[in-house]
Amino acid sequence: MKRTALLGATLVLLTGSALAQKNVTIKINGPGGDVDPVIVNDLINRFVKPAVAKDGINVVYEPFQDYNPQLTIALSSGNAGDLFYLQGEQAQGFIATGRILPLNGLVDTKPFVDNLVRAFTVSGKVYGIAKDFNTLTLTYNKDIFDEAKVPYPTNNETWDSLADKLRRVKKALGDGYYGACLSADFARMGAIAYANGWKQFDANGKTNLLDPKFVSAFKWYTDLVREKVAVQPSDISAGWPGECFKNGKTAIALEGGWLNSYLKDQAPNLQYGTALLPKSKATGKRGNFLYTVAWAVNARTKNKDAALKVLKALTSPQAQQYVLESGLAIPSRKALTNNTYFKRNDQAARAAKVVFDGASNGTVNLYGFGKYGPDWAQPINAALSAVMSGQSSAEAALKKAQADLNALKR
Repeated sequence: MKRTALLGATLVLLTGSALAQKNVTIKINGPGGDVDPVIVNDLINRFVKPAVAKDGINVVYEPFQDYNPQLTIALSSGNAGDLFYLQGEQAQGFIATGRILPLNGLVDTKPFVDNLVRAFTVSGKVYGIAKDFNTLTLTYNKDIFDEAKVPYPTNNETWDSLADKLRRVKKALGDGYYGACLSADFARMGAIAYANGWKQFDANGKTNLLDPKFVSAFKWYTDLVREKVAVQPSDISAGWPGECFKNGKTAIALEGGWLNSYLKDQAPNLQYGTALLPKSKATGKRGNFLYTVAWAVNARTKNKDAALKVLKALTSPQAQQYVLESGLAIPSRKALTNNTYFKRNDQAARAAKVVFDGASNGTVNLYGFGKYGPDWAQPINAALSAVMSGQSSAEAALKKAQADLNALKR
């Protein structure tokens, strides 16, 4: 009699446990707006729901319009999703809160691009799986180089040899044309500093802008504008370097894959090529940024196993193939390097391959600000602007920027 009762109780517990694993709803937080909710909901409907439905898992996407501030509040109040976007430039700050689940032993990171895994790794713990990414490329206007009778840039350029080609273009075509359009922005100039071997933070988390490796990169970038070989966007009534390039008056642009989508819409007949960023003559290496967003799991989720299954479906080979072919972004799996999409005979596909290759070639670092947040870049951007507009020398501007960074508090 007792045995029967025990078996019955066990069955009740097992049934209850089984039911507890059914009908789970996993909430995903990400940015609002016109683009991300459409893309993520499409991915969920096409790939995630079919993959996890057998486990009784439903998935909903709940966007935040002001993403990072709202995610901060939601994590603090315990109302954040089970799964959410972790934007690269803000990652270290969120990781430091302890509210993101380390994925070591829970997710196989080997299929993903090594530098992308490293971008979300802190003290040996992986806190996110990159959903997609961008890097900088050297995009060049073929017609301008043809008219100037200057060879196209190649993957073998150094920053010095590229500058020489830009000077030759400017000399050949004269007023109204420029070698490049450069913005006063660490998000572009920093890649040159990385090529020189400069490190954003030392072992104590401090930044040294007076490091000769940074100073020479800073001068290379600003000297092109001071020589009038390059211009700033505002000098030619443009809002950003891509718009300068679209207008056909600048020979190159140092931008990412977003430029290809822009040119497809705004300048479909413009003939352009794409190369990897040049190398530093001093180190023989390139530098680059990873602009990326990861999927991260809430450390406080009550549905960890279900959240991990959703994460696996979101980053599956099928889902990433769809993202790649849609032209929306460059997904994060290593195996995509031999994908047939990259072999298409069109400008955008060739450019996308260069973006993909840029993630694993040279000194490639996450575009981010450590634990400081976006304020970290402001002194550098101010220094670039002051020198490129002729209001300061490089030496004086960098000394001021260093003092401002030293005063910056976490």
